[in-house]
Amino acid sequence: MNQKIHTVFPNNISLTIKREDLIHPFISGNKYRKLKYNLLQAKAENQKTLLTFGGAFSNHIAAVAYAGKESGFKTIGIIRGDELIDKIEGNPTLKFAQENRMQFEFVSREDYRLKSEQSFLDNLKQKFGDFYLVPEGGTNELAVRGCEEILTPEDTEFNYVCCAVGTGGTISGISNSALPNQKVLGFPALKGDFLKDEIRIFAKNQNWELITDYHFGGYGKVNLELITFINQFFDENQIPLDPIYTGKMVFGVIDLIRRNYFPENSKILLIHTGGLQGIEGMNMKLMNKNLPIIKSNV
Repeated sequence: MNQKIHTVFPNNISLTIKREDLIHPFISGNKYRKLKYNLLQAKAENQKTLLTFGGAFSNHIAAVAYAGKESGFKTIGIIRGDELIDKIEGNPTLKFAQENRMQFEFVSREDYRLKSEQSFLDNLKQKFGDFYLVPEGGTNELAVRGCEEILTPEDTEFNYVCCAVGTGGTISGISNSALPNQKVLGFPALKGDFLKDEIRIFAKNQNWELITDYHFGGYGKVNLELITFINQFFDENQIPLDPIYTGKMVFGVIDLIRRNYFPENSKILLIHTGGLQGIEGMNMKLMNKNLPIIKSNV
């Protein structure tokens, strides 16, 4: 569903947001897209177990847990941070995943860095038996194929398509399906532009660019300016934004509009990639810091 933003912007620029967060109540946005063909492949291979990786508040972990239960798979989550083993009850993401029957394996941050090593994966197979591997963040060729379905024929009118960037799968899929006249802008949630190499693996076109100025200090970092923006946006549009991904992207796009980055009469499509389950965990952190909490209707 595309929803027009009715704020009046300079240079006759219009903003529309694609509400991918509304696809599914628990497997929303790009997580639904990334898992779609991976689940079909796992079934085609007659696999019974999905194994994946993620951090304490990972949207991906929550989505895999629910999708696995809904599709009849056992799920295993390799969680970054062995100090979390006795903190599940106080962590809304991990609690949700556990309630959806995900089995956890907590590993140290040092061991977690080995997640792509074959010896590490072999050890996991010895411990858990055979499994279908879903990468951290969900990005692989099948995930990109799913993300190629984000844009639809109703989106041909837009000059720019903007999305948050985590592992690069979503922007790759959007880039592959964008029209030749459309420019795809990605707003990384992490510092730096190292993701370019990852995106080039999957993106067939050269129609994309990363805007690296709106990470607010790095992955998972927020400040009062961002919180205030997200809450004001919610008050004005009744659209909740998560603070890790989409909130930063929307902030960046509106800031660029005010800096005259976009040509006059530009029509911009913002992709809401979901991630709203993470708001509860973030609000717990914000309350501990005596900062305002993030408004949402979830």
